[in-house]
Amino acid sequence: MAKVSAEQQTEEGSGELKRVMGPGLLLLFIVGDILGTGVYALTGDVAAEVGGAAWAPFLVAFAIALLTAFSYLELVTKYPQAAGAALYTHKAFGIHFLTFIVCFTVMSSGITSASTASRAFAANLAKGFNLDDKNSGLILVIALAFMALVAAINFRGVGESVKANIVLTIVELSGLLLVIFVGFFALFGGAGDWSRTLIFESPGDKSAFFAVTAATSLAFFAMVGFEDSVNMAEETKDPVRIFPKMMLTGLGITGVIYVLISLCSVALVPVGVLADSDTPLVTVVETAAPGVPIKDLLPFISMFAVANSALINMLMASRLLYGMSRQDVLPHFLGRVHPTRKTPYAAIIFTTLIAFGLIAYVSFASSDAIAALGGTTSLLLLGVFTIVNIVVLVLRRDPKPYKHFVTPSVVPVIGAIACFFLVLPLSGRPIEHYKIGGGLLALGVLLWVLTWMANRGLRAKKTYFRDTDDLSGGGPVN
Repeated sequence: MAKVSAEQQTEEGSGELKRVMGPGLLLLFIVGDILGTGVYALTGDVAAEVGGAAWAPFLVAFAIALLTAFSYLELVTKYPQAAGAALYTHKAFGIHFLTFIVCFTVMSSGITSASTASRAFAANLAKGFNLDDKNSGLILVIALAFMALVAAINFRGVGESVKANIVLTIVELSGLLLVIFVGFFALFGGAGDWSRTLIFESPGDKSAFFAVTAATSLAFFAMVGFEDSVNMAEETKDPVRIFPKMMLTGLGITGVIYVLISLCSVALVPVGVLADSDTPLVTVVETAAPGVPIKDLLPFISMFAVANSALINMLMASRLLYGMSRQDVLPHFLGRVHPTRKTPYAAIIFTTLIAFGLIAYVSFASSDAIAALGGTTSLLLLGVFTIVNIVVLVLRRDPKPYKHFVTPSVVPVIGAIACFFLVLPLSGRPIEHYKIGGGLLALGVLLWVLTWMANRGLRAKKTYFRDTDDLSGGGPVN
């Protein structure tokens, strides 16, 4: 999520953010937020659930994301300000604890997303430097070292900008287009087997429906990030007119890219080999062009893409935690700011320790750490999206005198049902996703209770958000 400087905010004494984003910049921002770790790291895991029909879960994930995007479009054009799911929830229900749960869930999904990226970064680094990428101990050490580096950069202070986002988007997009170009060039040259893309295979005795929904739970991680664009509303020229077109176009572009990636992946690489790789797209390029040096470039492009995701997500998580502390709904020590760097060092340390714990836990407790962390991210966000789809209907009781986007009522209803179904164990989601997600939310509730006790016992005041309009923290990016 791009931030703006104080100079921009106070330009001409208006106190408003400078509207610098036209259709092109907004489209690149949305595409850049969606592209990233998910498709680079989880294509093989999706194929493991459904076989050659790996394109189907990505298509279903795109459809569900599209339904939820319509709800966000109504909210962002109705309330054209930097906002997020927590603020929309508070506008709808006014329940501070529910607002906190949504806010903490978004923060937690940022940490799990960054942890997923760190594991993917470690796997790609090992691949790029010809290290033993099957050595779980080595991958764990690299992932933890990378997360420590992210914390150090976060502590030093990072100024983000839309221009930087454009550069990173181009790098991420170039890697995916490279896979598509090399893959389809090899396929049309006679390599691979197109018939594999029509073969459905599921592990165990899962039916086709539940195998697809289980795979969709993973594939949905590749679609997250579109919701973060609502935080750019105040910096977009004519958001009511531009946002709907650009968000839907951005989702469409990424959806097409993901389907093409999954098609050429399973057509070129046997599903078993693809599923066994933590760097599936590197495996695809190696298979498609074994003698071409360009294959050696992709691990480093992948590292760059997932590193960007990790940094942005940890920035978001630490700032949300800091904000909740300053609002007196989390312990005060988490709101401490370093006197020299002026960064929220306590929140940075706390979120980094959580990430360390997650990375270490899945390394020992899960057979596929990347899938466990990515699946947990989608679980947490699907819970938030369920609420957002309900919120858009509740806020119909708050009519506005100006024109804004209105989604057909049936769309958020279907969106809420679809998102909620994918949250349930009935969808085929592994139990480890609930263990990780539940543990994070239990930690949040414990911190809320401790803060409530401290506020009541030591300060004789209630625990609630003092300024709900300050809940503008973005969601995780992919």
